[in-house]
Amino acid sequence: MFNHADNPFGEGKIYLDYCATTPVDPRVVDAMMPYFTKAFGNASSIHSFGRETKIPLEESRETLARAIGAETGEVCFTSGGTEADNHALIGVAFDARQKTGRDHLIISAIEHHAVLHCAYYLQQLGFHVTILPVDEFGKVNPETLRSAITPKTFLISIMHANNEIGTVQEIETLSDVAHEHGILFHSDCVQSAGKLPLNMKQLKVDLLSISAHKFYGPKGIGALFIRRGTEIGSLVHGGAQEKGRRAGTENIALAVGCAKAFRLAVEEMEIESRRLAELRSVMRGLLSERFDGILFNGHPTESLPNIVNISFDSRKKEIDGEALLMNMDLHGVAVTSGSACTSGSLEPSHVLRAIGRDEKTTKASIRFSMGK
Repeated sequence: MFNHADNPFGEGKIYLDYCATTPVDPRVVDAMMPYFTKAFGNASSIHSFGRETKIPLEESRETLARAIGAETGEVCFTSGGTEADNHALIGVAFDARQKTGRDHLIISAIEHHAVLHCAYYLQQLGFHVTILPVDEFGKVNPETLRSAITPKTFLISIMHANNEIGTVQEIETLSDVAHEHGILFHSDCVQSAGKLPLNMKQLKVDLLSISAHKFYGPKGIGALFIRRGTEIGSLVHGGAQEKGRRAGTENIALAVGCAKAFRLAVEEMEIESRRLAELRSVMRGLLSERFDGILFNGHPTESLPNIVNISFDSRKKEIDGEALLMNMDLHGVAVTSGSACTSGSLEPSHVLRAIGRDEKTTKASIRFSMGK
């Protein structure tokens, strides 16, 4: 039972927005601290101060690689999930158009804005983009994907688990469809990392994005898995760091924190996922009992264990969603209506619209996301 006296967020406060960000695990803070003070050298320097930080940087890379069944050289550190997604799409797009003339990108309608807006940017540069529809649970049909492929398709990007409704895609099947046609496959795994097993030999993706602050690591660090042999250009130029794929002095403390947090998340995943799934089940039951006109968004079984996304059906009751969120905040309950990256926007969730919710119902929606 939760003890209010031990609440780390303050008396009377309840944090249910773990999909937006997580607090940093104290064990991760401890692992990072030496690299803010004593071991401060530039890892690209050849003297002893540089060597002192180069070793933990490469050990962190190896830890991440081992945790996802990849080779050490396939892990490229980034500033987070957004940069990793942008690097995957733009890096492959420019390289593909220059070398092969391919200029067609396929994404799903429920991608995070880091992918969606990146696709729009490429569209402005003359690339062609197909946005795949999803079913009422947010799933992509492999046959719909297959029918969208053209001889010009260079990349397919479909997220592993949705950040708003939690629906998990059949990434193995979808990546098989891509590879049947010789097309690279990228998956935004920012929300699934640390909650679902990620094994590169099973998922068979060519590129994969993660972000540390979603699994109790620090903000400002993430990684892009780039399968050996994948042709991709750089976004950031000016140095030979990250095997020439991302210039800039490496942030050793954050890299160490990212690797430590991910290792802990993987080690504790089974127990934590079971606990969160039980909480989700209890919460869904209580909401169903106490409120009429509630719609649950996302797949009922193939979903992340920590997300409960609900809408109030506008056909039965009209509710001001913004006022509801503000009142919950005034009562100390932190929740959101969707992605944190769209906070302040009056536009209804593109994810909920994609699964068929009308505009009024979409605006009267809440995402509860639980964690440690």
